[in-house]
Amino acid sequence: MNDAHLIRTLSDLLGSGNVLTGTDRMAAYLADWRGRYRGAALCVVRPATTAAVSAVVRACTEAGVAMVPQGGNTSLCGAATPALDGRSVLISLSRMQRVRALDTANNTITVEAGCVLQAVQELAAQAGRLFPLSLAAEGSCQIGGNLSTNAGGVQVLRYGNMRELTLGLEVVLPSGEIWNGLRALRKDNTGYDLKHLFIGAEGTLGIITAAVLKLFPLPRATATAWLAIASPALAVRLLADLQARFGASLTACELVSEAALALVRKYIPGAHPALPASPWYLLIELSGGSDDTAQRDALAAFLETALDECVLGDVLLAQSGEQAKRLWALRENIGEAQKRAGLSIKHDVSLPISRLPEFVERAGRALEQAFPEIRIVTFGHIGDGNLHYNQSKSAVGENAAFLAAQPAVNRIVHDLVHELGGSISAEHGIGQLKRMELLRYKSPVEIEMMRAIKRTLDPRGLMNPGKVL
Repeated sequence: MNDAHLIRTLSDLLGSGNVLTGTDRMAAYLADWRGRYRGAALCVVRPATTAAVSAVVRACTEAGVAMVPQGGNTSLCGAATPALDGRSVLISLSRMQRVRALDTANNTITVEAGCVLQAVQELAAQAGRLFPLSLAAEGSCQIGGNLSTNAGGVQVLRYGNMRELTLGLEVVLPSGEIWNGLRALRKDNTGYDLKHLFIGAEGTLGIITAAVLKLFPLPRATATAWLAIASPALAVRLLADLQARFGASLTACELVSEAALALVRKYIPGAHPALPASPWYLLIELSGGSDDTAQRDALAAFLETALDECVLGDVLLAQSGEQAKRLWALRENIGEAQKRAGLSIKHDVSLPISRLPEFVERAGRALEQAFPEIRIVTFGHIGDGNLHYNQSKSAVGENAAFLAAQPAVNRIVHDLVHELGGSISAEHGIGQLKRMELLRYKSPVEIEMMRAIKRTLDPRGLMNPGKVL
């Protein structure tokens, strides 16, 4: 089957309006959010049902053409961007937005892969439930992509990442067969738990088309505070004290450096909350119960003790939901502010929480010695040991040249992460950005097990080639 025949076949299956060809029509699908990767494709297809995805996969497999699944195209590692050779079909799941079931008694929602995360959150809230996955891209990222990268976000501390939030999946396999694993069970001990093969696989083993997700009671009361602190070591101490005092009510604990906050103030317009100058900050949130005032009073009492003990430099405790949103906006806009500031070298690492202060101190010292006038932007989910650790030059015009130093920067950052027992990818995945890095830090046994799974499920290597492995 030649290219023209394949495109005609796909048009017959989906309708010509859902098979996009030509540079202009495909452009939005062929570049990643960060602007670091661009690709090419034979066409972009937009199936609306699982049966249509299956038919597309069968046609592409028969033609021997690679497939690249894509959700909201917010990947930070180039996982949803096709290769430059133009020999693949990009499969957008954006039309698959159906909510198949909402079961409040079972606390589950079954949604298709193209559902936008924020829409799922809002549907859950309307039913008096919480879907807790929360990240900066939630207004555009899609559930299929969240699953394919095992997304985390700000509430992993309490609820876990997508792997913990998923009960069942529906997947179109590389053969075109449909695996219906949409079981809404919290206990199912009947052999291998196959859904975990596809969560975090970045579309290299099959295309996730629907999922059964966990819901939780909707918290009626929250308390949010922005804390000025002197160091990451004090952040780790405060985290332990907060957990000891509030337990599972502590749902978020975010570390932000002054360099990260300065970018938001500079590049994101709006009235930002007045905060004291400090080298580091914590953004914390408690949720649970039904009384906002009681929640705030309990947090205020805890913070007053911390101030008396000189653990904190200062505190801004939100007195309303609107004030809490403004505090969260400071954290959530860091990624956008960095994008507006220009290109940077990004790292998404995780470490044992006890080793985070050592990592920040040692990595910062080594990078500053190797690259004078480097700007290090550090922020992330200290509650689960995940830091976003990014580097650029203060002069925007120097960043394009600085990107050439990424291999050397990676050696400093990733080697230290590995030494301290951490991971080079906490929640963003591998994509094409970290594919070679994976070979450096995974053992040969792990790599061969991954390759064996890939060979078994996708023997022709047509599912999202060039990603992960």
